[in-house]
Amino acid sequence: MNLLAVAPLLVVLLTGTAALLVRAWPRVQQAVSVLGTLSYAGTVGVLGWQVVFAADASALAYQVGGWPAPFGITVVADALAAFVLAMTAIVAVYAVVFSVRFIDDRNQRVYYHPTFQFLLLGATGAVLTGDLFNLFVWFEVMLMSSYVFVAFYGNAQHTAAAVRYVVLNIIGGVFMLLGVGGLYAVTGTLNMADMARILAAPGAVTAPVVGLSALVFVTFALKAGLVPFQFWVPSAYRAAPLPVVAVFAGATKKVGIYAIIRLYFTVFGNADLSPTVPGVPGDSPIAFLAPTLIVMGVASILVGGLAAVNRDSLEELFAYSSIAQIGFIAIPVGIAAATTDPSLQHLGLLAALIFAFHHAVTKGLLFLSTGVIRDAVGTTHLSQLGGLAEDSPVFASIMLVGGLSLVGIPPLAGFFGKLFVFDAAARQFAAAGAGPGTSAGAAAILLVLLLGAVLTILYSTRAWMTTFWGSPSEAVMRGRVDRFEIAILTTLAVVVVLVGVGFEPLFQFADAAAAAALDTDGYVETVLGGEAS
Repeated sequence: MNLLAVAPLLVVLLTGTAALLVRAWPRVQQAVSVLGTLSYAGTVGVLGWQVVFAADASALAYQVGGWPAPFGITVVADALAAFVLAMTAIVAVYAVVFSVRFIDDRNQRVYYHPTFQFLLLGATGAVLTGDLFNLFVWFEVMLMSSYVFVAFYGNAQHTAAAVRYVVLNIIGGVFMLLGVGGLYAVTGTLNMADMARILAAPGAVTAPVVGLSALVFVTFALKAGLVPFQFWVPSAYRAAPLPVVAVFAGATKKVGIYAIIRLYFTVFGNADLSPTVPGVPGDSPIAFLAPTLIVMGVASILVGGLAAVNRDSLEELFAYSSIAQIGFIAIPVGIAAATTDPSLQHLGLLAALIFAFHHAVTKGLLFLSTGVIRDAVGTTHLSQLGGLAEDSPVFASIMLVGGLSLVGIPPLAGFFGKLFVFDAAARQFAAAGAGPGTSAGAAAILLVLLLGAVLTILYSTRAWMTTFWGSPSEAVMRGRVDRFEIAILTTLAVVVVLVGVGFEPLFQFADAAAAAALDTDGYVETVLGGEAS
Protein backbone atom coordinates (compact mmCIF):
# COMPACT_ATOMS: atom_id res chain seq x y z
CA MET A 1 0.00 0.00 0.00
CA ASN A 2 2.89 2.39 0.72
CA LEU A 3 3.80 2.23 -2.97
CA LEU A 4 0.66 4.31 -3.56
CA ALA A 5 2.51 7.28 -2.03
CA VAL A 6 4.97 7.38 -4.92
CA ALA A 7 2.46 6.42 -7.64
CA PRO A 8 1.64 10.00 -8.78
CA LEU A 9 5.36 10.67 -9.27
CA LEU A 10 5.83 7.49 -11.26
CA VAL A 11 2.81 8.15 -13.48
CA VAL A 12 3.86 11.68 -14.44
CA LEU A 13 7.51 10.65 -14.90
CA LEU A 14 6.52 7.82 -17.22
CA THR A 15 4.15 10.12 -19.11
CA GLY A 16 6.83 12.75 -19.65
CA THR A 17 9.33 10.13 -20.80
CA ALA A 18 6.82 8.52 -23.15
CA ALA A 19 5.90 11.92 -24.59
CA LEU A 20 9.57 12.42 -25.46
CA LEU A 21 9.89 9.00 -27.03
CA VAL A 22 6.92 9.49 -29.36
CA ARG A 23 7.85 13.05 -30.39
CA ALA A 24 7.97 12.02 -34.06
CA TRP A 25 4.22 11.33 -33.98
CA PRO A 26 2.49 14.50 -32.75
CA ARG A 27 -1.01 13.04 -32.42
CA VAL A 28 0.30 10.08 -30.47
CA GLN A 29 2.27 12.46 -28.26
CA GLN A 30 -0.88 14.49 -27.54
CA ALA A 31 -2.80 11.33 -26.70
CA VAL A 32 -0.01 10.13 -24.39
CA SER A 33 0.06 13.50 -22.60
CA VAL A 34 -3.71 13.69 -22.12
CA LEU A 35 -4.15 10.06 -21.08
CA GLY A 36 -1.12 10.27 -18.78
CA THR A 37 -2.49 13.37 -17.07
CA LEU A 38 -5.89 11.68 -16.66
CA SER A 39 -4.10 8.68 -15.15
CA TYR A 40 -2.22 11.04 -12.83
CA ALA A 41 -5.51 12.58 -11.70
CA GLY A 42 -6.98 9.12 -11.12
CA THR A 43 -3.94 8.08 -9.07
CA VAL A 44 -4.18 11.26 -6.99
CA GLY A 45 -7.87 10.55 -6.44
CA VAL A 46 -7.12 7.03 -5.17
CA LEU A 47 -4.36 8.42 -2.95
CA GLY A 48 -6.67 11.07 -1.51
CA TRP A 49 -9.32 8.45 -0.78
CA GLN A 50 -6.81 6.22 0.97
CA VAL A 51 -5.30 8.88 3.23
CA VAL A 52 -8.50 10.79 4.04
CA PHE A 53 -11.81 9.09 3.26
CA ALA A 54 -11.21 5.33 3.49
CA ALA A 55 -12.28 3.40 6.60
CA ASP A 56 -8.61 2.61 7.33
CA ALA A 57 -7.36 6.06 6.23
CA SER A 58 -3.82 6.89 7.23
CA ALA A 59 -0.78 8.74 5.94
CA LEU A 60 1.66 6.76 3.78
CA ALA A 61 5.44 6.81 3.55
CA TYR A 62 7.58 5.12 0.91
CA GLN A 63 11.31 4.61 1.48
CA VAL A 64 12.99 4.79 -1.93
CA GLY A 65 15.38 1.90 -2.58
CA GLY A 66 14.48 0.29 0.73
CA TRP A 67 16.77 2.64 2.64
CA PRO A 68 15.08 3.48 5.95
CA ALA A 69 14.47 7.05 7.04
CA PRO A 70 16.22 9.28 7.89
CA PHE A 71 19.11 7.93 5.78
CA GLY A 72 17.29 7.32 2.51
CA ILE A 73 14.93 9.35 0.35
CA THR A 74 11.40 9.34 1.73
CA VAL A 75 8.16 10.07 -0.09
CA VAL A 76 5.32 11.06 2.26
CA ALA A 77 1.63 11.30 1.38
CA ASP A 78 -0.62 12.62 4.11
CA ALA A 79 -3.90 14.55 3.92
CA LEU A 80 -2.12 17.88 3.36
CA ALA A 81 -0.06 16.53 0.45
CA ALA A 82 -3.10 14.78 -1.06
CA PHE A 83 -5.15 17.99 -0.85
CA VAL A 84 -2.55 20.04 -2.74
CA LEU A 85 -2.12 17.26 -5.31
CA ALA A 86 -5.89 17.15 -5.85
CA MET A 87 -6.10 20.81 -6.86
CA THR A 88 -2.98 20.38 -9.00
CA ALA A 89 -4.50 17.39 -10.80
CA ILE A 90 -7.76 19.15 -11.59
CA VAL A 91 -6.03 22.17 -13.11
CA ALA A 92 -3.52 19.99 -14.98
CA VAL A 93 -6.21 17.87 -16.64
CA TYR A 94 -8.08 20.89 -17.98
CA ALA A 95 -4.88 22.66 -19.01
CA VAL A 96 -3.50 19.75 -21.02
CA VAL A 97 -6.81 19.02 -22.77
CA PHE A 98 -7.21 22.70 -23.57
CA SER A 99 -3.63 22.82 -24.86
CA VAL A 100 -4.34 20.24 -27.55
CA ARG A 101 -6.85 22.65 -29.09
CA PHE A 102 -5.36 26.01 -28.15
CA ILE A 103 -1.64 25.57 -28.90
CA ASP A 104 -0.99 25.30 -32.64
CA ASP A 105 0.38 21.99 -33.88
CA ARG A 106 3.82 23.37 -34.72
CA ASN A 107 4.34 24.65 -31.16
CA GLN A 108 3.04 21.43 -29.62
CA ARG A 109 5.53 19.29 -31.48
CA VAL A 110 8.56 17.81 -29.72
CA TYR A 111 8.79 19.54 -26.35
CA TYR A 112 5.55 21.20 -25.24
CA HIS A 113 3.94 18.11 -23.75
CA PRO A 114 7.10 16.62 -22.18
CA THR A 115 7.86 19.96 -20.57
CA PHE A 116 4.28 20.20 -19.31
CA GLN A 117 4.67 16.79 -17.69
CA PHE A 118 8.00 17.71 -16.11
CA LEU A 119 6.44 20.89 -14.71
CA LEU A 120 3.79 18.67 -13.17
CA LEU A 121 6.52 16.30 -11.98
CA GLY A 122 8.33 19.12 -10.17
CA ALA A 123 5.17 20.25 -8.41
CA THR A 124 4.27 16.69 -7.42
CA GLY A 125 7.75 15.90 -6.15
CA ALA A 126 7.87 19.09 -4.07
CA VAL A 127 4.60 18.15 -2.38
CA LEU A 128 5.49 14.50 -1.71
CA THR A 129 9.14 14.77 -0.74
CA GLY A 130 10.08 14.04 2.85
CA ASP A 131 13.43 15.85 2.99
CA LEU A 132 14.56 19.41 2.49
CA PHE A 133 17.27 18.82 -0.10
CA ASN A 134 14.89 17.01 -2.43
CA LEU A 135 12.42 19.84 -1.89
CA PHE A 136 15.10 22.10 -3.34
CA VAL A 137 15.66 19.66 -6.23
CA TRP A 138 11.96 19.50 -7.12
CA PHE A 139 11.71 23.29 -6.95
CA GLU A 140 14.51 23.42 -9.50
CA VAL A 141 12.67 20.96 -11.75
CA MET A 142 9.68 23.32 -11.65
CA LEU A 143 11.96 26.28 -12.39
CA MET A 144 13.55 24.71 -15.46
CA SER A 145 10.20 23.68 -16.92
CA SER A 146 8.65 27.05 -16.11
CA TYR A 147 11.55 28.87 -17.75
CA VAL A 148 10.96 26.97 -21.00
CA PHE A 149 7.31 28.00 -21.00
CA VAL A 150 7.95 31.66 -20.16
CA ALA A 151 10.37 31.81 -23.11
CA PHE A 152 8.06 29.61 -25.21
CA TYR A 153 7.16 32.04 -28.01
CA GLY A 154 10.71 33.31 -28.35
CA ASN A 155 10.32 37.02 -29.12
CA ALA A 156 12.14 39.81 -27.28
CA GLN A 157 9.37 40.42 -24.72
CA HIS A 158 9.12 36.75 -23.81
CA THR A 159 12.89 36.32 -23.63
CA ALA A 160 13.17 39.33 -21.30
CA ALA A 161 10.41 37.91 -19.10
CA ALA A 162 12.16 34.53 -19.04
CA VAL A 163 15.51 36.05 -18.08
CA ARG A 164 13.87 38.07 -15.30
CA TYR A 165 12.06 34.97 -14.11
CA VAL A 166 15.06 32.69 -14.09
CA VAL A 167 17.39 35.24 -12.44
CA LEU A 168 14.96 35.87 -9.59
CA ASN A 169 14.41 32.15 -9.08
CA ILE A 170 18.12 31.37 -9.18
CA ILE A 171 18.67 33.95 -6.46
CA GLY A 172 15.82 32.37 -4.53
CA GLY A 173 17.39 28.95 -5.05
CA VAL A 174 20.70 30.19 -3.62
CA PHE A 175 18.90 31.42 -0.50
CA MET A 176 17.14 28.09 -0.16
CA LEU A 177 20.33 26.08 -0.56
CA LEU A 178 22.07 28.20 2.08
CA GLY A 179 19.13 27.73 4.44
CA VAL A 180 18.95 23.98 3.85
CA GLY A 181 22.71 23.63 4.40
CA GLY A 182 22.49 25.65 7.60
CA LEU A 183 19.59 23.59 8.93
CA TYR A 184 21.57 20.43 8.19
CA ALA A 185 24.55 21.84 10.08
CA VAL A 186 22.36 22.62 13.12
CA THR A 187 20.26 19.45 13.21
CA GLY A 188 22.44 16.90 11.45
CA THR A 189 19.62 15.73 9.19
CA LEU A 190 17.73 16.71 6.05
CA ASN A 191 14.75 14.42 6.64
CA MET A 192 11.87 16.66 7.71
CA ALA A 193 10.37 14.16 10.16
CA ASP A 194 13.76 13.55 11.77
CA MET A 195 14.38 17.30 11.91
CA ALA A 196 11.02 17.79 13.64
CA ARG A 197 11.90 15.09 16.17
CA ILE A 198 15.32 16.59 16.91
CA LEU A 199 14.06 20.17 17.27
CA ALA A 200 11.25 19.08 19.61
CA ALA A 201 13.64 17.28 21.98
CA PRO A 202 14.43 18.96 25.32
CA GLY A 203 17.58 21.05 25.12
CA ALA A 204 17.63 21.17 21.32
CA VAL A 205 19.48 24.08 19.70
CA THR A 206 16.67 26.03 18.04
CA ALA A 207 17.76 29.69 17.96
CA PRO A 208 19.69 29.42 14.63
CA VAL A 209 16.65 27.78 13.04
CA VAL A 210 14.79 31.10 12.94
CA GLY A 211 17.36 32.82 10.74
CA LEU A 212 18.08 29.78 8.60
CA SER A 213 14.41 29.08 7.97
CA ALA A 214 14.01 32.71 6.90
CA LEU A 215 16.42 32.01 4.02
CA VAL A 216 14.28 29.10 2.92
CA PHE A 217 11.13 31.17 3.35
CA VAL A 218 12.39 33.65 0.74
CA THR A 219 12.26 30.93 -1.91
CA PHE A 220 8.79 29.81 -0.86
CA ALA A 221 7.46 33.37 -0.92
CA LEU A 222 9.09 33.97 -4.31
CA LYS A 223 7.46 30.85 -5.75
CA ALA A 224 4.09 31.91 -4.28
CA GLY A 225 4.44 35.40 -5.78
CA LEU A 226 3.93 37.25 -2.50
CA VAL A 227 4.83 40.95 -2.33
CA PRO A 228 7.68 42.04 -2.48
CA PHE A 229 8.63 38.98 -4.56
CA GLN A 230 5.80 39.42 -7.07
CA PHE A 231 7.74 41.17 -9.85
CA TRP A 232 8.05 38.06 -12.00
CA VAL A 233 4.31 37.31 -12.03
CA PRO A 234 2.84 39.83 -14.55
CA SER A 235 5.56 39.44 -17.19
CA ALA A 236 5.70 35.63 -16.84
CA TYR A 237 1.93 35.34 -17.08
CA ARG A 238 1.87 37.53 -20.18
CA ALA A 239 4.64 35.49 -21.83
CA ALA A 240 3.73 31.86 -21.12
CA PRO A 241 1.00 29.96 -23.02
CA LEU A 242 -2.32 30.52 -21.27
CA PRO A 243 -2.96 26.82 -20.43
CA VAL A 244 0.40 26.82 -18.64
CA VAL A 245 -0.46 30.10 -16.90
CA ALA A 246 -3.52 28.31 -15.51
CA VAL A 247 -1.12 25.74 -14.01
CA PHE A 248 1.19 28.48 -12.71
CA ALA A 249 -1.68 30.20 -10.91
CA GLY A 250 -3.58 27.09 -9.88
CA ALA A 251 -0.77 24.74 -8.90
CA THR A 252 2.85 25.89 -8.80
CA LYS A 253 2.13 29.04 -6.76
CA LYS A 254 0.27 26.86 -4.27
CA VAL A 255 3.37 24.69 -3.88
CA GLY A 256 5.09 27.71 -2.33
CA ILE A 257 2.26 28.06 0.20
CA TYR A 258 2.30 24.31 0.84
CA ALA A 259 6.04 24.44 1.58
CA ILE A 260 5.52 27.27 4.09
CA ILE A 261 2.81 25.31 5.90
CA ARG A 262 4.76 22.04 5.85
CA LEU A 263 8.04 23.47 7.07
CA TYR A 264 6.83 25.94 9.67
CA PHE A 265 3.89 24.04 11.12
CA THR A 266 4.75 20.36 10.67
CA VAL A 267 8.54 20.51 11.04
CA PHE A 268 9.03 23.49 13.36
CA GLY A 269 5.66 23.28 15.12
CA ASN A 270 6.94 21.59 18.30
CA ALA A 271 10.29 23.36 18.49
CA ASP A 272 10.75 25.65 21.51
CA LEU A 273 12.75 28.85 21.51
CA SER A 274 14.53 29.58 24.75
CA PRO A 275 14.49 32.31 25.83
CA THR A 276 11.29 33.75 24.37
CA VAL A 277 11.82 36.88 22.30
CA PRO A 278 9.87 39.95 23.54
CA GLY A 279 7.08 41.08 21.22
CA VAL A 280 6.84 37.73 19.46
CA PRO A 281 3.84 35.58 20.44
CA GLY A 282 4.57 32.02 21.44
CA ASP A 283 7.89 30.23 21.78
CA SER A 284 8.16 28.48 18.40
CA PRO A 285 9.90 29.48 15.14
CA ILE A 286 6.48 29.80 13.52
CA ALA A 287 5.82 32.79 15.78
CA PHE A 288 8.47 34.72 13.85
CA LEU A 289 6.71 33.87 10.61
CA ALA A 290 3.39 35.42 11.65
CA PRO A 291 4.05 39.18 11.38
CA THR A 292 6.12 38.77 8.20
CA LEU A 293 3.54 36.63 6.44
CA ILE A 294 0.61 38.82 7.49
CA VAL A 295 2.36 41.98 6.27
CA MET A 296 3.23 40.28 2.98
CA GLY A 297 -0.36 39.06 2.62
CA VAL A 298 -1.74 42.54 3.28
CA ALA A 299 0.70 44.09 0.80
CA SER A 300 -0.19 41.47 -1.81
CA ILE A 301 -3.92 42.21 -1.51
CA LEU A 302 -3.35 45.95 -1.85
CA VAL A 303 -0.68 45.92 -4.58
CA GLY A 304 -2.34 43.21 -6.66
CA GLY A 305 -5.89 44.49 -6.22
CA LEU A 306 -5.14 48.13 -6.97
CA ALA A 307 -3.00 47.22 -9.99
CA ALA A 308 -5.65 44.85 -11.39
CA VAL A 309 -8.35 47.53 -11.42
CA ASN A 310 -6.83 49.54 -14.28
CA ARG A 311 -5.08 46.88 -16.40
CA ASP A 312 -5.79 47.01 -20.12
CA SER A 313 -5.52 43.30 -20.95
CA LEU A 314 -7.18 40.28 -19.39
CA GLU A 315 -3.83 38.51 -18.87
CA GLU A 316 -2.47 41.43 -16.87
CA LEU A 317 -5.71 41.90 -14.96
CA PHE A 318 -5.84 38.25 -13.89
CA ALA A 319 -2.09 38.17 -13.22
CA TYR A 320 -2.34 41.03 -10.73
CA SER A 321 -5.51 39.46 -9.41
CA SER A 322 -3.48 36.32 -8.63
CA ILE A 323 -1.06 38.43 -6.60
CA ALA A 324 -3.99 39.83 -4.64
CA GLN A 325 -5.67 36.47 -4.16
CA ILE A 326 -2.50 34.84 -2.83
CA GLY A 327 -2.72 37.44 -0.06
CA PHE A 328 -6.07 35.95 0.96
CA ILE A 329 -4.22 32.65 1.42
CA ALA A 330 -1.17 34.07 3.20
CA ILE A 331 -3.11 36.06 5.81
CA PRO A 332 -4.96 33.11 7.40
CA VAL A 333 -1.69 31.14 7.43
CA GLY A 334 -0.15 34.11 9.26
CA ILE A 335 -3.08 34.17 11.67
CA ALA A 336 -2.51 30.48 12.40
CA ALA A 337 1.17 31.21 13.05
CA ALA A 338 0.37 34.18 15.30
CA THR A 339 -1.71 32.28 17.83
CA THR A 340 -1.15 29.53 20.37
CA ASP A 341 -4.86 28.64 20.34
CA PRO A 342 -5.10 25.21 18.62
CA SER A 343 -8.62 25.86 17.33
CA LEU A 344 -7.64 29.18 15.72
CA GLN A 345 -4.49 27.59 14.27
CA HIS A 346 -6.63 24.89 12.69
CA LEU A 347 -9.17 27.42 11.41
CA GLY A 348 -6.46 29.59 9.85
CA LEU A 349 -4.95 26.70 7.91
CA LEU A 350 -8.41 25.39 6.99
CA ALA A 351 -9.34 28.81 5.58
CA ALA A 352 -6.11 29.05 3.60
CA LEU A 353 -6.55 25.59 2.07
CA ILE A 354 -10.20 26.10 1.12
CA PHE A 355 -9.39 29.46 -0.47
CA ALA A 356 -6.40 27.92 -2.28
CA PHE A 357 -8.59 25.20 -3.78
CA HIS A 358 -11.20 27.74 -4.86
CA HIS A 359 -8.54 29.95 -6.41
CA ALA A 360 -6.98 27.03 -8.28
CA VAL A 361 -10.18 25.99 -10.06
CA THR A 362 -11.62 29.50 -10.47
CA LYS A 363 -8.49 31.16 -11.75
CA GLY A 364 -7.86 28.14 -13.97
CA LEU A 365 -11.30 28.74 -15.49
CA LEU A 366 -10.60 32.45 -15.99
CA PHE A 367 -7.17 32.01 -17.59
CA LEU A 368 -8.47 29.31 -19.93
CA SER A 369 -11.40 31.60 -20.77
CA THR A 370 -8.85 34.26 -21.64
CA GLY A 371 -7.34 31.71 -24.01
CA VAL A 372 -10.71 31.27 -25.71
CA ILE A 373 -10.93 35.02 -26.23
CA ARG A 374 -7.42 35.25 -27.63
CA ASP A 375 -8.10 32.32 -29.96
CA ALA A 376 -11.35 33.82 -31.21
CA VAL A 377 -10.57 37.54 -31.36
CA GLY A 378 -6.78 37.62 -31.63
CA THR A 379 -6.39 39.98 -28.66
CA THR A 380 -7.28 40.25 -25.01
CA HIS A 381 -6.93 44.02 -24.75
CA LEU A 382 -10.10 45.30 -23.14
CA SER A 383 -10.16 48.35 -25.40
CA GLN A 384 -10.62 46.04 -28.40
CA LEU A 385 -13.24 43.76 -26.88
CA GLY A 386 -16.96 44.06 -26.27
CA GLY A 387 -20.17 42.32 -27.21
CA LEU A 388 -18.85 38.75 -27.01
CA ALA A 389 -22.06 37.68 -25.27
CA GLU A 390 -23.88 38.23 -28.56
CA ASP A 391 -21.71 35.62 -30.29
CA SER A 392 -21.73 33.10 -27.42
CA PRO A 393 -24.11 33.50 -24.47
CA VAL A 394 -22.82 30.17 -23.14
CA PHE A 395 -19.26 31.48 -23.00
CA ALA A 396 -20.48 34.67 -21.33
CA SER A 397 -22.19 32.53 -18.69
CA ILE A 398 -19.05 30.45 -18.15
CA MET A 399 -16.87 33.48 -17.53
CA LEU A 400 -19.59 35.00 -15.36
CA VAL A 401 -19.43 31.90 -13.15
CA GLY A 402 -15.68 32.41 -12.82
CA GLY A 403 -16.05 36.09 -12.01
CA LEU A 404 -18.82 35.50 -9.46
CA SER A 405 -16.78 32.78 -7.77
CA LEU A 406 -13.75 35.08 -7.62
CA VAL A 407 -15.93 37.74 -5.99
CA GLY A 408 -17.34 35.18 -3.55
CA ILE A 409 -21.02 34.95 -4.45
CA PRO A 410 -22.85 31.99 -2.84
CA PRO A 411 -23.14 29.12 -3.46
CA LEU A 412 -20.01 29.10 -5.63
CA ALA A 413 -16.61 27.86 -4.45
CA GLY A 414 -15.28 31.36 -3.81
CA PHE A 415 -17.99 32.12 -1.27
CA PHE A 416 -16.73 29.48 1.16
CA GLY A 417 -13.12 30.48 0.59
CA LYS A 418 -13.79 34.08 1.59
CA LEU A 419 -16.19 33.04 4.36
CA PHE A 420 -13.54 31.01 6.17
CA VAL A 421 -10.83 33.64 5.66
CA PHE A 422 -13.06 36.35 7.16
CA ASP A 423 -14.07 33.97 9.95
CA ALA A 424 -10.42 33.40 10.88
CA ALA A 425 -9.70 37.14 10.81
CA ALA A 426 -12.81 37.92 12.90
CA ARG A 427 -11.88 35.33 15.51
CA GLN A 428 -8.37 36.73 15.68
CA PHE A 429 -9.89 40.18 16.23
CA ALA A 430 -12.10 38.81 19.00
CA ALA A 431 -9.14 37.04 20.62
CA ALA A 432 -6.99 40.20 20.43
CA GLY A 433 -9.43 42.31 22.43
CA ALA A 434 -7.23 42.30 25.53
CA GLY A 435 -4.52 44.50 24.04
CA PRO A 436 -5.09 47.78 22.16
CA GLY A 437 -2.11 47.27 19.87
CA THR A 438 -2.99 43.73 18.88
CA SER A 439 -6.67 44.66 18.57
CA ALA A 440 -5.83 47.50 16.16
CA GLY A 441 -3.68 45.17 14.09
CA ALA A 442 -6.42 42.55 13.89
CA ALA A 443 -8.93 45.25 12.90
CA ALA A 444 -6.57 46.47 10.17
CA ILE A 445 -6.36 42.95 8.76
CA LEU A 446 -10.15 42.75 8.59
CA LEU A 447 -10.33 46.11 6.83
CA VAL A 448 -7.71 45.08 4.27
CA LEU A 449 -9.59 41.85 3.57
CA LEU A 450 -12.77 43.87 3.09
CA LEU A 451 -10.98 46.30 0.76
CA GLY A 452 -9.53 43.36 -1.16
CA ALA A 453 -13.03 41.93 -1.59
CA VAL A 454 -14.28 45.30 -2.92
CA LEU A 455 -11.35 45.55 -5.35
CA THR A 456 -12.13 42.01 -6.55
CA ILE A 457 -15.69 43.12 -7.33
CA LEU A 458 -14.39 46.14 -9.23
CA TYR A 459 -11.89 44.42 -11.52
CA SER A 460 -14.01 41.29 -12.03
CA THR A 461 -17.02 43.40 -13.02
CA ARG A 462 -14.88 45.55 -15.34
CA ALA A 463 -13.41 42.46 -17.02
CA TRP A 464 -16.78 40.85 -17.68
CA MET A 465 -18.69 44.00 -18.67
CA THR A 466 -15.98 45.24 -21.04
CA THR A 467 -15.56 41.84 -22.67
CA PHE A 468 -19.16 40.71 -23.07
CA TRP A 469 -21.44 43.76 -22.76
CA GLY A 470 -22.36 46.33 -25.38
CA SER A 471 -22.05 46.23 -29.15
CA PRO A 472 -19.47 43.86 -30.66
CA SER A 473 -16.19 45.52 -31.60
CA GLU A 474 -14.69 45.04 -35.06
CA ALA A 475 -12.28 42.42 -33.74
CA VAL A 476 -15.10 40.52 -32.06
CA MET A 477 -17.27 40.61 -35.17
CA ARG A 478 -14.46 39.03 -37.21
CA GLY A 479 -13.92 36.17 -34.75
CA ARG A 480 -15.81 33.12 -33.55
CA VAL A 481 -15.29 31.24 -30.32
CA ASP A 482 -14.15 27.63 -30.56
CA ARG A 483 -17.00 25.30 -29.62
CA PHE A 484 -14.67 22.54 -28.42
CA GLU A 485 -12.90 24.95 -26.07
CA ILE A 486 -16.28 26.13 -24.79
CA ALA A 487 -17.30 22.53 -24.12
CA ILE A 488 -14.13 22.00 -22.06
CA LEU A 489 -14.72 25.15 -20.03
CA THR A 490 -18.38 24.29 -19.48
CA THR A 491 -17.36 21.22 -17.51
CA LEU A 492 -14.83 23.26 -15.48
CA ALA A 493 -17.53 25.85 -14.72
CA VAL A 494 -19.70 22.96 -13.50
CA VAL A 495 -16.83 21.92 -11.19
CA VAL A 496 -16.68 25.45 -9.74
CA VAL A 497 -20.43 25.31 -9.07
CA LEU A 498 -20.38 21.77 -7.67
CA VAL A 499 -17.50 22.55 -5.30
CA GLY A 500 -19.72 25.22 -3.76
CA VAL A 501 -23.08 23.43 -3.89
CA GLY A 502 -21.59 20.16 -2.62
CA PHE A 503 -19.13 21.78 -0.24
CA GLU A 504 -19.09 19.09 2.46
CA PRO A 505 -16.53 16.72 0.84
CA LEU A 506 -14.16 19.62 0.17
CA PHE A 507 -14.57 20.77 3.77
CA GLN A 508 -13.78 17.29 5.08
CA PHE A 509 -10.74 17.05 2.83
CA ALA A 510 -9.43 20.49 3.83
CA ASP A 511 -10.20 19.82 7.50
CA ALA A 512 -8.12 16.64 7.39
CA ALA A 513 -5.34 18.49 5.56
CA ALA A 514 -5.22 21.25 8.18
CA ALA A 515 -5.15 18.66 10.96
CA ALA A 516 -2.29 16.82 9.20
CA ALA A 517 -0.28 20.04 8.92
CA LEU A 518 -0.48 20.51 12.69
CA ASP A 519 0.09 16.86 13.59
CA THR A 520 3.86 16.82 13.89
CA ASP A 521 3.89 13.65 16.00
CA GLY A 522 1.74 11.82 13.45
CA TYR A 523 4.05 12.91 10.60
CA VAL A 524 7.11 11.75 12.51
CA GLU A 525 5.47 8.42 13.32
CA THR A 526 4.50 7.87 9.67
CA VAL A 527 8.03 8.48 8.40
CA LEU A 528 10.19 7.11 11.20
CA GLY A 529 7.90 4.48 12.70
CA GLY A 530 9.60 2.99 15.73
CA GLU A 531 12.32 5.62 15.51
CA ALA A 532 9.77 8.34 16.35
CA SER A 533 10.38 8.00 20.05
